[in-house]
Amino acid sequence: MTPHISRSNRTLALATAVAAGALLAGGLTSGASAQTAQKADATPAAAPMKLSGAARAALLKTAEDTTARTADRIGLGAKEKLVVKDVVKDRDGTTHTRYERTYAGLPVLGGDLVVHTAKSGAAKGVTKAVKADIAVDTGAGTLAAESAPKGARKVVWAATGTPVLAYEKVVKSTKKDGTPSELHVVTDAATGKKLFQWDDIRNGAGESQYSGSVTVGSTGSGSSFALTDAARGNHSTYNLNHGTSGQGTLFTDADDTWGNGTTSDPATAAVDAAYGAQLTWDYYKNVHGRSGIRGDGVGAYSRVHYGNNYVNAFWSDSCFCMTYGDGSGNAKPLTSIDVAAHEMTHGVTAATAKLVYSGESGGLNEATSDIFAAAVEFNAANPEDVGDYLIGEKIDINGDGTPLRYMDKPSKDGASLDNWSSSAGGVDVHYSSGIANHFFYLLSEGSGAKTVNGVSYDSPTADGQPVTGIGRDKAEQIWFKALTTYMTSTTKYAQARTATLSAAKDLYGDGSAEYQAVDRAWAGVNVK
Repeated sequence: MTPHISRSNRTLALATAVAAGALLAGGLTSGASAQTAQKADATPAAAPMKLSGAARAALLKTAEDTTARTADRIGLGAKEKLVVKDVVKDRDGTTHTRYERTYAGLPVLGGDLVVHTAKSGAAKGVTKAVKADIAVDTGAGTLAAESAPKGARKVVWAATGTPVLAYEKVVKSTKKDGTPSELHVVTDAATGKKLFQWDDIRNGAGESQYSGSVTVGSTGSGSSFALTDAARGNHSTYNLNHGTSGQGTLFTDADDTWGNGTTSDPATAAVDAAYGAQLTWDYYKNVHGRSGIRGDGVGAYSRVHYGNNYVNAFWSDSCFCMTYGDGSGNAKPLTSIDVAAHEMTHGVTAATAKLVYSGESGGLNEATSDIFAAAVEFNAANPEDVGDYLIGEKIDINGDGTPLRYMDKPSKDGASLDNWSSSAGGVDVHYSSGIANHFFYLLSEGSGAKTVNGVSYDSPTADGQPVTGIGRDKAEQIWFKALTTYMTSTTKYAQARTATLSAAKDLYGDGSAEYQAVDRAWAGVNVK
């Protein structure tokens, strides 16, 4: 259809025809299911509350002023110190303060933890990435220092096995498809043996055509406007003009009407990117009380028209930004709602649980982005892209009209895992994510055949036993709380089960129908 371009003062009504799914963009759920009644439910007391910037800053300041006392209270050693990273406060007054850790002044990779404190100030527990005590000779490895990776920093590696002194080096490069890479390589300081590695660039792939009119914010007046959304942390959108580095040029316009719904106007992709950022911001703030990706009220920024024929989009923590390619033939920019929400959720994960982008934790990282891409897309209620549990159904990357991925039965894409097995940690994170995607579908909609928004699903379970869904709204509340208060950088699937059960217990009660559904849904994907 030909998109309509309208206009309102200080708010842009923009044509947005060109947008796309991505390899890791999420579908959404709605329709005649258990979630319909959830809208009328009272918000649980254990749900996160909306914090003003001042209130959040005050909580962080209090935590920073008491790190030594907290470290002593939770039993850390004399050489260990806490560094405040994030804080979540529930409606009932419980706070969950996330910390990173140092040992003898060195960063501890895998040392992150969350301290849970009741409104009264009483301790409610601690969630640690690893439970191993740290006792490392920080002078060890000095004989190997000459052979240490150039530009590396000395750290304590505690994420796997016995904590050891190590070096962490970030190797920046560009992959064959044009995607930048920020590969973290950790090596033993004494032996030089590689211990672990992960990439800090999270990306997806695809191409599609998207149409519709949307409204996003701009700043300026008269004959000078900029694509900067003052109401959402000053998120701004920039034009890379087919470059692959730098911030690019801020989109400006004389009449505050942007894009024409086709790729003939470079601003069309910018409109879609800005719209996706707006929807993602609004979802996290209105549904989970989180102001911005980091919870600090600061908007990220978006870059469009990256490279040439770049069929990809990616999030980078280092620039705190989203980047979109223009797709094959520079004809279909990857700037759809679900791509934006998926990639920006990588930023939310980085600011909270910081799930390491490798192994099972990497699969959970990817699934988290799919899950909240689904939620954001549902929340958008855009009639041009109705909700479903099909990932990338608009992009036709297979060339035959089939979706890229399926949340009800991930293995239908030919690569993703339906269920957990001991080999899941060795599977590419984009495919091991299928386990959590399947869990989320089962928790939301239940097993068996059903139709949602005109799409037919038939979700199996690993043990052949039925699962009754509790509705997507409750399922996403449980996943968000688990992510922000109970998951850590090293969380694997078994620990994700524990985290979501803890979240369901907090939100809906121990032994509640929701708690039992979480337990049953995990059993349905062979996580017990």
